[in-house]
Amino acid sequence: MTLPNVMRAIDPSASGGPEVLAAVERPVPAPGPGEVLIRVAAAGVNRPDVLQRKGLYPMPPGAPSILGLECAGEIVALGEGVDDALAGQQVCALVAGGGYAEYCVAPAGQCLPVVAGLSLAEAAALPETLFTVWTNLFERGFAAEGDTVLVHGGTSGIGTMAIALCNLFGVGIVVTAGSGEKCAAARGLGADHAINYNTEDFVEAVREITGGKGCQVVLDMVGGDYLPRNLKCLAEDGRHVSIAVQRGAEATIPLFDVMRRRLTLTGSTLRPRSTEFKTMVADELARTVWPFVREGRLKPVMDRSFPLAEAAEAHRRMEAGDHIGKIVLTMD
Repeated sequence: MTLPNVMRAIDPSASGGPEVLAAVERPVPAPGPGEVLIRVAAAGVNRPDVLQRKGLYPMPPGAPSILGLECAGEIVALGEGVDDALAGQQVCALVAGGGYAEYCVAPAGQCLPVVAGLSLAEAAALPETLFTVWTNLFERGFAAEGDTVLVHGGTSGIGTMAIALCNLFGVGIVVTAGSGEKCAAARGLGADHAINYNTEDFVEAVREITGGKGCQVVLDMVGGDYLPRNLKCLAEDGRHVSIAVQRGAEATIPLFDVMRRRLTLTGSTLRPRSTEFKTMVADELARTVWPFVREGRLKPVMDRSFPLAEAAEAHRRMEAGDHIGKIVLTMD
């Protein structure tokens, strides 16, 4: 296949507001050993992209400066050592950067097949939230059938994916959201309970919902002063998993309470992890979750799509906080 030399991409030369997200021309990248080149049809928009645009989220070493942590499209070139059978396959991929472009390089092991009944825009909306929720809620948090978990940001991409996975694996899920409409939307998507954090004390609400026992896991993207409140929501031997720090990276922790109730505090960031780790997670997802995707039982909740040239509008929508589910960019 003859490939162009240049492509459109979102690669801001300076940090700033959404207005820095203008489409520019960049060279089409070449896949290295173990990598594939994807002709991108759609790319997911995630909050780390917003932080990177603002200059608050440095790229891992070797990652492209082009924004975008997930994409979907057709594999059009193979690097050394990649199975020839992947050529021409439609895949979605988790990447360390480069998704907001017409072509994107991805490690072959971080690709998952686009199955019948799943659009490329839907496929592009899966990897980042699916990898994040799986590794944190189910692997680090050990959420299991019969547990109850608390997830903040219930209508975000992470929140809606957590609801979907909990429903599939028999885990009760309580979410928080910032309005009655969002709480209703979360319940409509399968949340067992939704708490409006602007009008209710979520600590007291969780206590009532669980009959005073507390929940087994909290998945938290808020940080700051939420952390000690989250700990009050945990049952004995509960697990608190931090994945973002929207309200601050520091918190006061009641250590004696952690000791007395045998609580576990953990967390992770996905982007800097090794290709080997992400490949291992992709293999796990292919075995445990992808069968639900094939059956049509797991799809991302889609908010809106924007053409690549309107990436600034996509970021404005994300920052406004009005979205429910995933925002994607398309290369049309």
